[in-house]
Amino acid sequence: MKIALIGYGKMGKMIEQIARDRGHEIVSIIDIDNQEDFESEAFASADVAIEFTAPQAAYGNYLKAFAKNVKVVSGSTGWMKEHGDDVRRMCSEGGQTLFWASNFSVGVAIFSAVNRYLARIMNQFPGYDVEMEETHHVHKLDHPSGTAITLADEIVKEIDRKEAWAEDTTDPKLLRVDHIRRGEVPGIHTIRYDSEADIITISHSAHSRKGFALGAVLAAEYTAEHNGLLTISDMFKF
Repeated sequence: MKIALIGYGKMGKMIEQIARDRGHEIVSIIDIDNQEDFESEAFASADVAIEFTAPQAAYGNYLKAFAKNVKVVSGSTGWMKEHGDDVRRMCSEGGQTLFWASNFSVGVAIFSAVNRYLARIMNQFPGYDVEMEETHHVHKLDHPSGTAITLADEIVKEIDRKEAWAEDTTDPKLLRVDHIRRGEVPGIHTIRYDSEADIITISHSAHSRKGFALGAVLAAEYTAEHNGLLTISDMFKF
């Protein structure tokens, strides 16, 4: 498979290595200083572009890739509120393809399935309050993490006594989501159900970014054979 990379930071370099190890060809690498390469024949020849950049750049990158009819796998967050409707329309009516996920780790996909299942159970037990904490490296400026937002949305959907999630809240109707920035932590997400009698905790802790990079390449392999607006739940049927 021919892959283009959009964004060539630590994640992009790790994705490149894993893709090559799995027998794929990297036909184009686009970073902030060679944006003109979106117009190149090499980029247009890609079966899939894997995009990991900043939230403010992601939507524009999708448009440039779609203009060349290149499918996109993206882990960039922060664009959906403003541009989500446009992207959904381009994928449903315009024939474009985007595989988007806040986290591509296979372990996180499993953790998310457990989170949904546990939330459905805990909806029957109002004596337990629920909260979440996410910890990442000091270089991550946004908060809460995209993964935490996805997990929180899943909990709110399943638990009737929570109307929404929020940071720094004491409102019992809101799911509290806390963030910690420390050292070089790749990512830890912890969900706690606490009652007077006991506490139930589930947690996912990443050893490195390798799991995220491998998942992105697996998503690219899936995307090459599928169309439309795709996500982890399409690739993994939990």
